[in-house]
Amino acid sequence: MRFLWTPGCCALALLLAAGCHRGASNGQQTTTSAPPAAAPAASPEDSGHPKIVVLGDSLTAGYGLLELQAYPALLQDKLNAEGYAWDVINAGISGDTSAGGLQRLDVTLTAKDVRILILELGANDGLRGLPVAELKKNLAAIIEQAHERRVAVLLAGMEAPPNFGPEYTVSFRQAYRDLAKQYNVKLLPFLLDKVAGDPALNQADGIHPNVEGARIVADTVWNALKPMVDAASLSGGLRPPEPPYTLAGGDPLDPRAARVAHSLRSFARRVG
Repeated sequence: MRFLWTPGCCALALLLAAGCHRGASNGQQTTTSAPPAAAPAASPEDSGHPKIVVLGDSLTAGYGLLELQAYPALLQDKLNAEGYAWDVINAGISGDTSAGGLQRLDVTLTAKDVRILILELGANDGLRGLPVAELKKNLAAIIEQAHERRVAVLLAGMEAPPNFGPEYTVSFRQAYRDLAKQYNVKLLPFLLDKVAGDPALNQADGIHPNVEGARIVADTVWNALKPMVDAASLSGGLRPPEPPYTLAGGDPLDPRAARVAHSLRSFARRVG
């Protein structure tokens, strides 16, 4: 699977950059094209429940959606529906890069009894064409600090737009796989699997999921998250034993699982 370079790709990349970079300095949306992104919502620290922190950018913050429509809130609904007494904290800030996420990590993980960190960062690094080495360094530091706190990590992969060339696109994708192997964490290959590139599942900017798209993202994340919650629940509060590097929803020996590749091919056709 590969992305094709076309003038349309460049135009889309600029559009996506405009959509994802709004409010980078303060996490607030400044245009009237969509409602403000939901502010990070912290559960009460004295709830006594174990917690899942979702560290991310506008995709996590829920750009253009109501707070209860963003995928972290939908994960909370799934936990509640299945009888898990866990709290989900949405620590998404629109415009955030991997460097920004690293800078605020200490504050993000101050809640009591954080067991799992869903790490969703990199989209803005890719849109800006920032060095892949810096992306890996920042994400690695976040994973290391989480492990020092005995917090398990679910790493959500992202794709770079094709306008920086195929080498950058491939290197960007591989960074997540390398980190998952190096730190032995579960990898969700592509957060926007089955959503990216489908106008019916995205807002007008073409990158942020709409209400239905967010439901699909929540389902994708939940399939990877639920086994981690079960493991953490059985561990009695200790960091759950992490399985060997695995791809959520795919064969560990086949990083480009068929369903993920199909989603990305669809995305490439649409942006081309």
